Amino acid sequence: MRDLTQAYGALLIFDEVITGFRVAYGGAQELYGVVPDLTCLGKVIGGGLPVGAYGGRAEVMERMAPAGPVYQAGTLSGNPLAMTAGIETLAILREGNAYATLNDNACRLADGIGAVATTSGKAIQVSRIGSLLTVFFSAQPVVDYESARLADTNLFGEFFQRLLGEGIYWPPSQFEAAFVSLAHSSEDIDVTVAAMGKALA
Repeated sequence: MRDLTQAYGALLIFDEVITGFRVAYGGAQELYGVVPDLTCLGKVIGGGLPVGAYGGRAEVMERMAPAGPVYQAGTLSGNPLAMTAGIETLAILREGNAYATLNDNACRLADGIGAVATTSGKAIQVSRIGSLLTVFFSAQPVVDYESARLADTNLFGEFFQRLLGEGIYWPPSQFEAAFVSLAHSSEDIDVTVAAMGKALA
């Protein structure tokens, strides 16, 4: 896509609302080594508060007012609370080994899910990148939309309801990602894996 957009003079825009600051400090573009022309980000940069942002190459951003003719504004633009939360969130993510911790915990969770699935005899695929993961009830690897669509959504729905009964709030659709955060402890992961084992059994 980067090569094609450059060849035809089109903008390459990355929607990093989900992946931004979750798979790497620089998002998916850092992880994959692709530099887009514009990037869209969501509430992860505000520590969960309502906020959105976009940024990109200087010559694209110079088209925005007041430098250029494209006007953009909103009721909450530059909201001091969200901006302060965002600055603090980004500072925490830069500290120490935040991403190593996130990856380790997400890997532990994914491996634990795989282990309890094997014990229960259920065919489950766990897709994970960085601190994001999801579960598909499928015997086949899930590698794209088509293979994801073949997974058993009814079984997932039952699994979701059983997890709620165990006190675990998992995303209600297999097409959504679960997020491991720095607030999740090893104990939280152990409790989640144990609850999943019960739900699968």
